[in-house]
Amino acid sequence: MRRLGIALAASASAMSLTACGVIDGIGGGESSASPEKGDDITVGLLLPDKDTARFEKFDYPLIKKEVGTLTKNKGKVVYANAEASPKKQSRQFQQMIDDEVDVILVDALDSKAIAPDVRKAKDAGIPVIAYDRLAEGPIDAYVSHDNELVGEVQGRAIVEELGSKAATGKVVMMNGDPADPNTARFKKGALEELEGEVNIVKRYDTEKWSPAVAKANMEKAIASVGVGDVAAVYSANDGMAGAVIDALKEAGAGRIPPVTGQDANLEAVQRIVSGEQFMTVYKSFLLEATNAAKMAVYKVQGRNIEFDALTQDSVDSPTQDDIPAQLVSVVALTKKNIKDTVIQDGVYTVDQICTSEYAADCAEIGLK
Repeated sequence: MRRLGIALAASASAMSLTACGVIDGIGGGESSASPEKGDDITVGLLLPDKDTARFEKFDYPLIKKEVGTLTKNKGKVVYANAEASPKKQSRQFQQMIDDEVDVILVDALDSKAIAPDVRKAKDAGIPVIAYDRLAEGPIDAYVSHDNELVGEVQGRAIVEELGSKAATGKVVMMNGDPADPNTARFKKGALEELEGEVNIVKRYDTEKWSPAVAKANMEKAIASVGVGDVAAVYSANDGMAGAVIDALKEAGAGRIPPVTGQDANLEAVQRIVSGEQFMTVYKSFLLEATNAAKMAVYKVQGRNIEFDALTQDSVDSPTQDDIPAQLVSVVALTKKNIKDTVIQDGVYTVDQICTSEYAADCAEIGLK
């Protein structure tokens, strides 16, 4: 209950972290530590794919902006996107080592496969911070969201929406990529809420979080269960949620059952407005990205007080215990709190959400 309470709190409470000394050290002042390097630093940023809209649209620009702010625009970000290829990400990682960047932020496509690259960076004296997904190998820190809580929020949303029909409701579970360590955490959190409360009739893992794979699996589930008998779909993220909804519509669903999501993609928020998608999990990109940038800059500059203030949590990976970490909380986004989440935080404007196609639906829920 404590964890769910945190998740359902207004995102403004989470945003208040940026205004307090926990983020910027003692009053946001200079560290007492002697900087190892000045503002002329290079941050390497490795992101996993372009199918997940947030990475290119939010994470990269936010990290780039914050690095510039922290370094008086003397620092720079070298960016590479793996486009869902672990081999490509490994090559990009090696290139950053060869280019002697000062620190690497990596969102690993395959947490286990990336470990040798992390070791190479360590041997070259380059700190590595795992971003959004926990990489294996000797990483220096980790910043992400409370991923078990993400699954709990999604699972609880289904149970509450089904109400008295939960026990007999047939639920399809569309999990993420098994190579992504977050997938296991999302799944664990969701199952804590779903098992014993609903009837999970089909479970699928989705390689590389591919919407096409999710759609194909949903078509199999519909063929087995019957389109009219699907009571709800646990979808681990918004890209897959859209594919699941497309499969249901193409199968002739008269009403789209509750479908969950994650990431608060614009298309997902619009589907929530129109009633096609039930909910998504909004994770503050601003907090995660800006704090990752701060951790990277502070690590290179030797600002230990500020770095430690940002990493007051700790996590374990299969290869390392007690990794300094920051786990940002999450918010369940539904029709009821769009104004208080993505609009209030400046992620989207009303005009971006309420295009002509969604104008009537927006008016119905008072979004204007």
